[in-house]
Amino acid sequence: MSSEWRTQKISSLGEFDRGKSKHRPRDAAHLYGGPYPFIQTGDITNSGGRVTSFRQTYSEAGLAQSRLWPAGTLAITIAANIAETALLTFPACFPDSVVGFTADPGKADVRFIEYLFQAMRKQVKSHAYGSAQENINLEVLRNLEFPIPPLNIQAAIADYLSLLDDRITLLRETNATLEAIAQALFKSWFVDFDPVRAKMEGRAPESMDEATAALFPDALVESELGRVPKGWRMSHLADLTSTHHGSIQTGPFGSQLHASDYVDSGVPVVMPKDIKDRRVMTDSVARVSQENADRLSRHQLIAGDIVFSRRGDVERHALITQREAGWLCGTGCLLLRPGKSWRSSTFLSMALDAAQARTWLVQHAVGATMPNINTGILGSVPVLLPPDALLSAFEDVVSATELQRSHNSSTAETLSTLRDTLLPRLISGQLRLPEALAEMSVEAAR
Repeated sequence: MSSEWRTQKISSLGEFDRGKSKHRPRDAAHLYGGPYPFIQTGDITNSGGRVTSFRQTYSEAGLAQSRLWPAGTLAITIAANIAETALLTFPACFPDSVVGFTADPGKADVRFIEYLFQAMRKQVKSHAYGSAQENINLEVLRNLEFPIPPLNIQAAIADYLSLLDDRITLLRETNATLEAIAQALFKSWFVDFDPVRAKMEGRAPESMDEATAALFPDALVESELGRVPKGWRMSHLADLTSTHHGSIQTGPFGSQLHASDYVDSGVPVVMPKDIKDRRVMTDSVARVSQENADRLSRHQLIAGDIVFSRRGDVERHALITQREAGWLCGTGCLLLRPGKSWRSSTFLSMALDAAQARTWLVQHAVGATMPNINTGILGSVPVLLPPDALLSAFEDVVSATELQRSHNSSTAETLSTLRDTLLPRLISGQLRLPEALAEMSVEAAR
């Protein structure tokens, strides 16, 4: 560590204080519903490091018994999920489960302090007390000591880490936009049947060429799902996989995959906790050795597979992309493989994510304490199938979007790994910024 770094109390770098409110809206309605944002623990833990929205507000009466923290304040949770942090992007009030820190501009860069808490969260949590719900005392928080560099080095480190975070955020926002575009197209074609309705009214379908428009019929007919386009047919997942030489199978049981099999580095295993928004999240993905992956090769994933949560939120699933090819379907999941001759896994994933399919799964799940589905239930899910040529046309349109999303996810994962590796070393002074920039350049060149 450089001699420029000095061990200091956090409280010497700015002001720490906790929120004032212990009230809940049902107990003190007059304190709520006004113009002042009231930030709660959930707004911090789900913020991605920046509080940009809020669910509750304070009235003038609420503000009178609280405090309005300025934009740029670092919000720190001190109960439940301890030491989660986020910067305010607007003035707001806090409950007593949140501490605010405002940096002395001559001593600290608040962004550096936020990264410090991220890097030292385990150390901060070690001071927690309480059995039912963990808490940390405000005075303990104020007296925490860490090595702190001069202000210019704080700013340089914060700039570098913020650059990584901003790139990750941009990639994720881009993916959200791409998903919204694909979902809008799916809804127009296969839920609202806009091209069919246009042709019924004698109009040309919008935003498509004549060849694609010709694939849609000009009439709706009655079916068990209501009025659907003429010539489209009802099927079920079991029939679909059988026709296209696919399968529906259960992930490995606990007797096949034990807790002791998981390792720090190896082949990722997709669990229900990793499934979100039709994608596999890798923030906390488990891994097994290549030897165990070979042993469980029956559960190996290929692009186009769909992995469902078998317990709990049974309507959730993830579409497997080329990025996850070779990974394993994990315990607590069902693996749906449409089959090699199936034309559009993107269509099937979006159809199974539609409200009607999600509701069907929840209603047909079994289990008194926790909903469960099995291969039989999943195979019975009804699916409305358009002609193959239309499926191919849809896949042609969205395939580029899906490929870009997969690439963006891989890049964001690489940057996140790099950031998480460099963060504690930069914050502690073990790694100088020029060395970190060199490591980033090497990683970018791979």
